[in-house]
Amino acid sequence: MHEVTILKTELEKLEQHAIRDFPNECCGFLFGTAHQNGKTITSAFAVKNNKEGDQRRRFEIHPLDYIKAEKKALEENLELLGIYHSHPLHPAIPSSHDLKSAQASFSYFITSVNEKTINNTSSWILNQQQEFEEEKIILK
Repeated sequence: MHEVTILKTELEKLEQHAIRDFPNECCGFLFGTAHQNGKTITSAFAVKNNKEGDQRRRFEIHPLDYIKAEKKALEENLELLGIYHSHPLHPAIPSSHDLKSAQASFSYFITSVNEKTINNTSSWILNQQQEFEEEKIILK
C-alpha cells in the first residue's frame, strides 16, 4: 500500500473547506515533496469549484488555476502532488467521474462530508492498470 504523509493543519484546512462549501463539492491542490517512501504534503490550497451546473455532485478546476498551482509550486520550491475534493453526503471513495480526469502519480484526497461534520478522508492513487488504489494517510 502506498503511503502519503500530510501535516495535520493542512488536513484540517481541507476538511474545513469541505464543511464551508457544503452542500457543494469543494476542491483544491496539494503541495509538498515526493521521496522514496512516498509523499509529504505540507500545503493544501483551496480553489473555486468552477463546474457549470450541479456542484453538489461534480467539481471542475479551471485551467488557469492549474497554471497558478504550477507557478506556486515553483515559487515555493514544492511539488504539485495532488488534488482534493469533497463528496457531500457520499462516501470518500472515487467515482467513475473522478477516474476520467485522474492523472498518474497524483494523490487524490476525498473527504466525505455532512452538513457540519466530516465522516472521513481518504487518499487514492492510480495504479499500473489505471485503477484507483487507496493510499494510507499518515498524519504529521
